[in-house]
Amino acid sequence: MTDDRMHVVNFSGGLCSFWAAVRVAEKYGTSDLTLLFADTLIEDEELYEFNQQASEFLGVPITRISIGLTPWELFRQHGLIGNSRFPICSVYLKREPLDAWHLANCLDTVQEQQVRLFDLDARRPATLYLGFDWTKEKRLIDLRQELPTWQIEAPMQWAPTWDKCRMEREAVAIGIRIPRLYTLGFPHNNCGGRCVRAGISHFVHLYRVLPERFYEWEREEQVTRRDLESRGIVPFSILKDRRGGQYNHLWLEDLRKRIDAGEKFARDEWGGCGCAGATREVVQIEQ
Repeated sequence: MTDDRMHVVNFSGGLCSFWAAVRVAEKYGTSDLTLLFADTLIEDEELYEFNQQASEFLGVPITRISIGLTPWELFRQHGLIGNSRFPICSVYLKREPLDAWHLANCLDTVQEQQVRLFDLDARRPATLYLGFDWTKEKRLIDLRQELPTWQIEAPMQWAPTWDKCRMEREAVAIGIRIPRLYTLGFPHNNCGGRCVRAGISHFVHLYRVLPERFYEWEREEQVTRRDLESRGIVPFSILKDRRGGQYNHLWLEDLRKRIDAGEKFARDEWGGCGCAGATREVVQIEQ
């Protein structure tokens, strides 16, 4: 089945966005399919390998975009360490570059007739596809509310719905190698297993299975903290210490020391990756 629309998949380098792209290709073909990947520059090496496998399987090149900053470079530039309340890396490194590409290349559903009426723009109508599975229906609703003129779909919410285990099995069956972050127990394949929206359980797991990456982020947090303090800025930490009903900073260095001391932590405080979703809950540092 083909039509005259562009089909743009926000391609994260994860299983859900891969299978979303496969479903779009099966329904509409690949001649107008774009795999749009926003690179944070801290991705795991196997994400790029996975992207290459996906590209070869679909016969569609990866369209890579990047603003040329890592999250920590962004944090120092904006004077704020990202966290679950202020995930500015999600906004500036993912959401805004993706939206900017879409606006530069695609028509939204309201402007389409207006632009064509005056023949002012050669952009084409397009549908945006996201790797949201059936557990993220609310995120799709929120994004549609935030961008009411855009046509947005989540193919992995179409029937039949699959869980991550099914996605992994089906990928193996077609010869796609599962990225190591999944096999190491991480819930997503983004940012090299790190995320400012992640909870304590996630970072405890990171320390245990990829300690060198934990140490890297511990050092980056310390460097950025000192940089902000030298500029008269009171820094936030990524994590919060909620012991005793109080909310205090929990620096990664302190978390590591508590882990080394044998402290036990909750196993269900994973947080979640929310890149490419709605941004209305994000407070911009400039405001």
